[in-house]
Amino acid sequence: MMYAQITQFIKMLHTLSRLLDKAQRHAEANNFTSEELLNSRLAPDMLPLTSQVYWACDTARLATSVLSGKEVPVFQNNEKTIPELKALIEKTISYVSSIKESDFSGWEERIVAPKGWSGAFRGKDYFYQHGVPNFYFHVVTAYAILRHKGVQIGKMDYIGQLPFLR
Repeated sequence: MMYAQITQFIKMLHTLSRLLDKAQRHAEANNFTSEELLNSRLAPDMLPLTSQVYWACDTARLATSVLSGKEVPVFQNNEKTIPELKALIEKTISYVSSIKESDFSGWEERIVAPKGWSGAFRGKDYFYQHGVPNFYFHVVTAYAILRHKGVQIGKMDYIGQLPFLR
């Protein structure tokens, strides 16, 4: 079960990268800088698109690390352009993909205490109460910001390719 969800993180990170491709094309077609999109937010007190990408990547790395018992890789999160954000996504995918299914053995009951957090959790509580909802919150918020800024994307751009049998 855990490994299946981790592969879903990978799928959605690829989706996020494709959304950024569409954002780049939108900016170019409408004669404005991609920086305008990257600094956009849905509300004044929300984080901008760039931060949504950072947090989606951070959450995927953190969940994968703590639930597999691995050291959490630290990335600087100082990317400022769409190509740099896409590279961050690819680094995250590469890391998440490097963890083997067997590394998650016992994840449900593993005690996890992410660095900087004020408490510890059982693995399944951390994953289902924070990891999954936080990851999807940031991916869907990135999607919503782009949609709000006029990027021509729809529901299937978010859902991505489905594994049809035919």
